Amino acid sequence: MRNGRFGKESMSNLLGNFYKGKRILVTGHTGFKGSWLALWLNQLGAKVIGYALKPPTSPSLFELCNVKKGIVSIENDISNFDMLKGVFDEYKPEIVIHMAAQSLVRPSYEEPLSTYQTNVMGTVNLFEVCRHTDSVQVIINVTSDKCYDNKSLDRGYREDDPMGGYDPYSSSKGCSELITAAYINSYFNPELCETGKTVLASVRSGNVIGGGDWSKDRLIPDCVRALTQGNPLIIRYPDATRPWQHVLEPLCGYLMLARDIYESGTKFSGGWNFGPDDEDAKPVKWLVERITDSWGNNASWKTDVGDKLHEAKYLKLDCSKAKKQLGWEPKWCLETALDKTIDWYKAYQSNENILNITLEQIRSYEN
Repeated sequence: MRNGRFGKESMSNLLGNFYKGKRILVTGHTGFKGSWLALWLNQLGAKVIGYALKPPTSPSLFELCNVKKGIVSIENDISNFDMLKGVFDEYKPEIVIHMAAQSLVRPSYEEPLSTYQTNVMGTVNLFEVCRHTDSVQVIINVTSDKCYDNKSLDRGYREDDPMGGYDPYSSSKGCSELITAAYINSYFNPELCETGKTVLASVRSGNVIGGGDWSKDRLIPDCVRALTQGNPLIIRYPDATRPWQHVLEPLCGYLMLARDIYESGTKFSGGWNFGPDDEDAKPVKWLVERITDSWGNNASWKTDVGDKLHEAKYLKLDCSKAKKQLGWEPKWCLETALDKTIDWYKAYQSNENILNITLEQIRSYEN
């Protein structure tokens, strides 16, 4: 375990008092990352309002852990401006964490219209509602490491590198970042606008792993499905290198950033990277070999020889800004993150109490 700003003091001590009683609206709370975040905020004593479509997979972490218990859970579309505005008017959130998105590359090829509608216009809808809601003090827009114009550079991408995106999903996240910059300049800039009391930031994380992800065309869920069925894993790009990290790592960064914005204001506006340390940017085959070894039962893998969509060979984030200015840094190395992930899925296969397992992993991360 690595020590950062919170190495000697648990996250619950650092953030628990701050989030207790705070009204936090999370869009996309029924998804994989959103469910982890909603559970964590609930444990920290926040008053959580979730706004999202129904869970995108079955099974889902949201349903297995009964995430809606203890929070306000509203099922609706981020594209429904009037409904969204009504929720803000009723619950008056102080902090907004925007995670609602079409979050997968392959479906974006199949449904580009809905991808752009959700990831671009959904973001505009949210920002418009926020700028007309006096209670909102902090907005965190969650995008993706794929928002950058990826040239497969040897170095990690920095927050001021150009936005881009080869495929509809990636470009929609680049668009979301451009929208964020436009709203900061035009509406959430305290030097120019009366609405400057609201601070907007965007966050970009690596390839997150963790228990409770059942999305298609994502490495860990695909591995778990194959392994539980006794089939070899079929890997499309074994040599592709990605910044792997446990889901709690970027969520910790989002929570620290939101707190610091709330307490210190505009100096934390803009873009932020939350990725793993350089040594945890590993090729796909590195992960797969360790997953099969950990799983046992003669698990194996092989390379997919069929037609494949475009995918960049190398992607890494430079997180020096978050480390220097926020005091954030990864706590779990990739080996630990993989162990926690495999432990979670094995517990699920053994019909253990999955809510207890999930909360225990949150407590383990905090401490």
